[in-house]
Amino acid sequence: MPSLQVRDLPEHLYQEIVQLAEADRRSITQETIVLLEKALNIEKENKKRRQQLLKKIQEETRKEQKEEEILDPVKLVREDRER
Repeated sequence: MPSLQVRDLPEHLYQEIVQLAEADRRSITQETIVLLEKALNIEKENKKRRQQLLKKIQEETRKEQKEEEILDPVKLVREDRER
């Protein structure tokens, strides 16, 4: 199994991990793995949600642009006046 060493870890972060590990009755290593898994999953979910939101915005923008082209009253009035 791969190993990970973190140098210059701030003391307050280390103490937070120690406290969480004690509260969850885990070793520091186990707690760190759990925290990393949670953080990575959250990041993946956030990225997926942002991509879905951007896709929805792009689709709505395309629909609005098509509607504006078809139903632009200014354009219709100008065309009528030019006859």
